[in-house]
Amino acid sequence: MARTATAIINLNAIKQNYLHSKLLAAPAKAIATIKANAYGHGAIEVANALTDVADAFGVACIEEAIELRDAGIKQPILLLEGFFTADELEYISENNLWCAIHNQHQLDALKAVKLKQPVNVWLKMDSGMHRLGFLPEEYADAWQQLSNLEQVASITHMSHFSSADDLSSPLTKKQTELFINTIGELPGEISIANSSAVLTKAVKGRNQWVRPGIIIYGSSPIDDDELACPLIPAMTFKAKVISQRTINKDESVGYNGLWTAEETTKIGTVSIGYADGYPRHAENGTPVFINGKKSQILGRVSMDMVMVDLSMFEQQDCIGFDVELWGDNISVTEVANCSETISYSLLCGLTRRVSKTYIK
Repeated sequence: MARTATAIINLNAIKQNYLHSKLLAAPAKAIATIKANAYGHGAIEVANALTDVADAFGVACIEEAIELRDAGIKQPILLLEGFFTADELEYISENNLWCAIHNQHQLDALKAVKLKQPVNVWLKMDSGMHRLGFLPEEYADAWQQLSNLEQVASITHMSHFSSADDLSSPLTKKQTELFINTIGELPGEISIANSSAVLTKAVKGRNQWVRPGIIIYGSSPIDDDELACPLIPAMTFKAKVISQRTINKDESVGYNGLWTAEETTKIGTVSIGYADGYPRHAENGTPVFINGKKSQILGRVSMDMVMVDLSMFEQQDCIGFDVELWGDNISVTEVANCSETISYSLLCGLTRRVSKTYIK
């Protein structure tokens, strides 16, 4: 039996989740965010699956955009962090890339270059995230500088929420008001809603463009079952049981003996570990789904292996049983919560040891 660690990617689920995000945000258009290799799902495969419905795609950097263009993707592609060096601007101009501008250094570089085609600029405001963007008191001047350039075809206003996943936080309302008031009468389309704001319709009617990310892949950033219900998990992460044994009461399992049996227990070893991207900090009791039944992790996750409870299969030979680490039956968010991290990190963190299989 070959070692198998497989991520099964449901491309139709991704398409349905994207269409759901568009429905929630209508009549706004939606940028399908496929940075970081489409959150670990495969950027080219996801883009191809969405090519007949996506209004545009969003990536972090020009390398990710070039990969998509080389694969034949024709839609506009937004560079969410803009360009890093001025020599990228020629490719941006010639290949219909939309470009975030978030500081004066970028703006000055754009002023100094001659381009064959003007670029569509997304001017970013720091409305409270304090990560990227012009400060509100700088914003109108930055817009004026850009509007006077022949290198600029259009300007879209953009900002980013810091806390839209926290429904009790006042920051989303505060950021929205600051963003809208600062833009004032400046012409141009607006984009501020991320996945959380799309789900909650926090700024519905205030955007011409929304930027769904994690929800495209079927994971909700908000702890609300009703909001998450329509989303379809797009990735099923699986491995197999490769060993089984019965341990006695008071015997411990794995490094440092973090789990000790309270009674005679059948356990199994699964061919998955933190070298594959499964979280090392997954705690005892983190759920898994084995051969149609819910079970749990026992002990510390190793580099290549993890132990699970097989007591529900006492009379069966479990070698070769499929183990779902997350997917249709085990939410990636639940695993993340048991590992003191977020679903984004788990989905993006799978390593090259994990093969991908695509279904439509």
